[in-house]
Amino acid sequence: MTERTYDLIAMGRSSIDLYANDVGAPFEEVGSFAAYAGGCPLNISVGARRLGCRSALLTAVGEDKVGDFILHFLRAEGVETRFSPRKPGTRSSAVLLGIEPPDRFPLTYYRDNAADVALTIDDVLAAPIAVSRVLLISGTGLSKEPGRSATLFAAELARRSGTTVALDIDFRPDQWHDPRAFGVAIRAALRSVDLVIGTDDEINAAMLTDPGQLHLTHSQISDARVAGDPDAAITMILRMGPQVLVQKRGADGSRVHLASGERIDAPGFPVGVYNILGAGDSFASGLLYGYIQGWDWYRAARLGNACGAIVVTRHGCASAMATRAEALDFIAQRGGF
Repeated sequence: MTERTYDLIAMGRSSIDLYANDVGAPFEEVGSFAAYAGGCPLNISVGARRLGCRSALLTAVGEDKVGDFILHFLRAEGVETRFSPRKPGTRSSAVLLGIEPPDRFPLTYYRDNAADVALTIDDVLAAPIAVSRVLLISGTGLSKEPGRSATLFAAELARRSGTTVALDIDFRPDQWHDPRAFGVAIRAALRSVDLVIGTDDEINAAMLTDPGQLHLTHSQISDARVAGDPDAAITMILRMGPQVLVQKRGADGSRVHLASGERIDAPGFPVGVYNILGAGDSFASGLLYGYIQGWDWYRAARLGNACGAIVVTRHGCASAMATRAEALDFIAQRGGF
C-alpha cells in the first residue's frame, strides 16, 4: 500500500483577489480594495490546511510581484508550494470584486495569458499526486490548453494511483469561448472523478448542450443561471463514473447524493451574509477534511456547511477560512453535529 505524504493536493487556478473595502457601494464608486490570495483550488488548499490537513498546491504563477504575493501567503499558511512552478512569459492572475450584500457581488477576472493555464503534463508528473489521499481539480482548469490536458492527465494518474479525485465544478462562464464547451469538458473528466461538488447552476452547466439554457444578468460571473432539472443532471453525472455528488444549497445546507441512490441532507447554519465569495470553497475544505478523516457523509457535509457559513460573514476568501477549532466551536454553539 502506498504511503500518503499529503492529505490533499489541489490543482489549478490561483490569483490575487482585490476586494472592495467600500461594502455596499456600486463597483464604479469603490475607493479602495483589500488584497488577498484566491482562486478555487488555492482557497480549498488553505481551508483544508487550517482544518489540519497536509495540503499541497499545484498551480503556476508568473515571474512577477503578484506571484511573489501568492506564494508568500501560501507558505505562511503552511501549504506546500514547491510543486507550483514559475512560468516565464506568463502573468499571475487577478480578480476584482465588488461587495453589495446580500446578493450583488460583481466579479471581473484578469486571466489573459494566465500562468496557471500553462500547467503541463510534465508539471503533473513532478507533483505528489500518487502519494496524496485526495486530488482536487476544478472546472476552470479545463478551460484552455495546456492546462486542460494536464488536468485530465492528473485525474487519470490519480485514479491509477488509488488517489481519490474530487471535482469542484467551478463554472465561470467568461472563461469559456462557448458555454457548451464547459459541459463537454466536464463530462470528459467525469470518468476519472470519484466525488463531484457543485451548486444547482453548476450541476446543470455540467450537462449544458443548448446555449438557451444559460441566462446571464447583471454579472456574467456571479449571477449566471442555468436552466434545467438538477435532480436529472445529478442522475446523469452519477451514471458517468462518480460515486458521490455533493449539492451545495446555500442557506439550506447541502445534500449528498450517492451512486446507490441514497440521499443525505445536512442542514445549514443561518448567518448574516457579508460576502458570499469563497463560501463554496470553504465548504469543500470542510467536506474534504471530513472525508479524509473517515467521517460519515452527514458529519462531513455538516462541517462543510459550518465552514461556508463562517466565510460568508467575513471579507476575504483564503484569508477568511476557518481553523478546526473555530469550525468545531461554531457547530457546538449551534447544537452540534
